[in-house]
Amino acid sequence: MTVLYIAGEAALAVVTPSNGEWKLDLPLIDSQPQCLAVDPVHEEQIYCGTFDQGLWHSADAGATWKHVGDGIPHNAATSVAVSQTEQMAGYGVVYAGTEPSAIFRSEDRGKSWVELAEVRRLPSAPTWSFPPRPWTSHIRWITPDPLVSGRIFAAAEAGALIRSLNGGRTWEDRKPTGPFDTHTLVMHPLAPDRLYSAAGDGFRRPGNGFVQSDDGGETWHRPDAGLDYNYLWSVAADPADPDTLVTSAAPGPQQAHNPKSADSAIYRRSGGDPWRKVSEGLPGSRGMLASVLASNKAEPNVFYAANNKGVFRSGDGGSTWMEPPIRWTHLGRANALLAVQY
Repeated sequence: MTVLYIAGEAALAVVTPSNGEWKLDLPLIDSQPQCLAVDPVHEEQIYCGTFDQGLWHSADAGATWKHVGDGIPHNAATSVAVSQTEQMAGYGVVYAGTEPSAIFRSEDRGKSWVELAEVRRLPSAPTWSFPPRPWTSHIRWITPDPLVSGRIFAAAEAGALIRSLNGGRTWEDRKPTGPFDTHTLVMHPLAPDRLYSAAGDGFRRPGNGFVQSDDGGETWHRPDAGLDYNYLWSVAADPADPDTLVTSAAPGPQQAHNPKSADSAIYRRSGGDPWRKVSEGLPGSRGMLASVLASNKAEPNVFYAANNKGVFRSGDGGSTWMEPPIRWTHLGRANALLAVQY
């Protein structure tokens, strides 16, 4: 049974298969969910960051939720991730990012937190700026390496993709060839040292939206052939094949995020082939905000997408899509998507 967790504009949706349909529950109503994570060691442990009420934790696969965050002084939790390789008392170490830009670490499932203060001392940190609120920035994404213990990547929006090799005690600043504005960063256990960045870099420099590293973030290249939309938002990899990817893209940030000018698409790439726009089973590009994408290790060749039009599933590696029979409650735009099989 695959359960979907969707961070909507004003509620978290927990979507569960039930009698041929999908049951939809709405915890955390009247909050602003932004990000989601699952503990890969104990998948009933779910974390949800909100922009207005901090970080929340569920120990029962989303049935009940508890506010956590003693030690995090900011209400805007903009990213959360759980390490598979770093564990304390049998549970994954949790990392949370905030606005203003800061990163915190918890070794007790969110009960207490320690700030990884070296992040704010990086040379590039004073230049980080989020265009809609240029006086501030936030940590948009955190990716613990699934194979290398203590190696953590974090994306400041906008300004840098940074790296720690020791669980966040110290950090390396942005590499000269690295992405500037990463929105989603993915690693795959079958492709050691490889990183995929869906970035906004291509908005100002076409051909720079999709950024890839094959050496653990030391150097980066931009395999963008086939993308005619260059502002990338989300990316997911096939659990069975790290060379099969889907990404969501728009001509620019307004088309990705503003309902009045929405225009986005989903692209697919397999092997060394160019990116190809996919449309079968999906809404038309006009009117569709940028999708958030997800896969999970228990479902090879399966992808999920969520946007302002609904939730969609692909069972053939992203080539075609269908809309599951969910009794959809309008959630506005989707900010994050998590798929977990129980």
